[in-house]
Amino acid sequence: MPYDLVIKNGTVIDGSGLPGFRADVGVRHGRIVSIGRIRERGRETLDAEGHVVAPGFVDGHTHMDAQIFWDPLGTSSCYHGITTVVMGNCGFTLAPCAAKDKHFVVRNLQRAEDIPPEAMEAGIDWRWTTFPEFLDTLESLPKGINYAGYIGHSALRTYAMGERAFEKPATEDDLRAMERELRDALRAGAMGFTTSRSPSHETPDHRPVASRVADWAEVRRLVNTMGELNAGIFEIAGENVDREADHPGLPDYHRRLKALAVESGRPITFGVFGRRGVPNVWRKYMALLDETAAEGGRMFAQAHSRSLSALLSFKTQMPFDRLPLWKELRKLPLAEKIAKLRDPEFKKKLVEATDEKPDQKALGTEARPQPYEWLFVFDTVEGPHRSVAEVAAERGVHPAQAMIDLALEKDLDLFFLMPVANEDQDNALEIMKHPRACVTFSDSGAHVTQLMDSSLQTHLLAHWVRKKHAFTLPQAVRMLTLVPATLWGFADRGLVREGMAADFVVFDPETIGAEMPELVADLPAGAKRLVQRCRGVAATVVNGETILRDGKPTGAHPGQLLRGPLARRG
Repeated sequence: MPYDLVIKNGTVIDGSGLPGFRADVGVRHGRIVSIGRIRERGRETLDAEGHVVAPGFVDGHTHMDAQIFWDPLGTSSCYHGITTVVMGNCGFTLAPCAAKDKHFVVRNLQRAEDIPPEAMEAGIDWRWTTFPEFLDTLESLPKGINYAGYIGHSALRTYAMGERAFEKPATEDDLRAMERELRDALRAGAMGFTTSRSPSHETPDHRPVASRVADWAEVRRLVNTMGELNAGIFEIAGENVDREADHPGLPDYHRRLKALAVESGRPITFGVFGRRGVPNVWRKYMALLDETAAEGGRMFAQAHSRSLSALLSFKTQMPFDRLPLWKELRKLPLAEKIAKLRDPEFKKKLVEATDEKPDQKALGTEARPQPYEWLFVFDTVEGPHRSVAEVAAERGVHPAQAMIDLALEKDLDLFFLMPVANEDQDNALEIMKHPRACVTFSDSGAHVTQLMDSSLQTHLLAHWVRKKHAFTLPQAVRMLTLVPATLWGFADRGLVREGMAADFVVFDPETIGAEMPELVADLPAGAKRLVQRCRGVAATVVNGETILRDGKPTGAHPGQLLRGPLARRG
């Protein structure tokens, strides 16, 4: 019987962490069936001479719940070798929710995750009420990559409580309704349950998203519901008690997390970042992982491979946009905006206005005034990046004027970096090296005009492997494949082994790396987002079919909905 696909002449780095070896790989019916010297041709043959053949990368932290409806390939993630994503993080999902109540879900997503409501309205065909019905809808959609999803607390709460979810504690009847839907979701294939308790997550009318109104007893009860079924991961966006040194709430928060992991028996996961204002708080989180393991619980950190930075520009967001004069500038069409910025008198007024206090607090990755030493000119991907303060000093002008002048020199096609976390890369490296950490947390599908972190996996390969030699290539591939596949329970992915699913990324280790991001208007209703492509990736293969060759879509949609453990057991 002929092969459907043969990948020839590549160096297989199989995801185990072991050294690579030269071999061909044969695929039939979406599975790896042969590794070695293959003399037969396949219906499709990829020549991987000079390239690495690795398992497809797995990203455990995305928000593609809306994007999947209009972008089956999962861009920009697929450009960077991602073949499997987990969505529904931080309590934000589209289900459970009836079409007539979708304004509740949109309200939760709009500001907290920067997903335009007009894109969701135009792009989503709402054909479900319950979470099992949502999964069935996803099953029916064309998919380039593989998708799995959690059930989110905010949607679950509004499903049970309606408008009260944004205002009141849950009653016993509310809790029982949430438990019933959570059980049904897990049995249908939810990967677990997620929540947010982060003050960064607000609705457009400045109220907490629904999950933030819940008390800890509600969270505990729902996680223990997973414990009763012995299935599911609990992911949490935390309480922000780590944003100042010696915060009195941090020890109690860590005690509650550890107790919940031990009590429920379910794995708990969250992002861990270094922050310049509290440089050593991340170490307390890493200690918590080890303490929890010592007491019999499971807990792992999600690590980022570089600084977590918002991208700023005059076409998206700037630190001064909440000031009255800058608000007026933001409303203008591009040509008028450029003309205004070139007007010396208006420019002077804009610069003077930067000393005013914004009328609204920025949250999360929204732009906000920063010390100019911590705003950087993003003119190359790799850097080093000069600070705005440095450029202003060289030019002898106010830093805000330097930002305006630099942007005008590029017709406003220039980004600035605003680091939010992981400013110290030595800390980021130490977090990544912790044995209970996983490199993920792209947030792909959310913060669409604020962040572009779909490239964090290829940054690991380009920066930490090729440039810094902090990891070997087999170590890094294992970090992006077998480790997340194991943590999220994808037992047939993450390794190049006979019998495993045929997900691959074929790349040149000498050239792989992100290209500069760009702003495009390709969302439904013409809404804008940031995208970022990648060089050095020859092919991305999902379930035995090539979805991208040299970064260009082939038109194939072999991706699958990957259901959680209870559905697989069934």
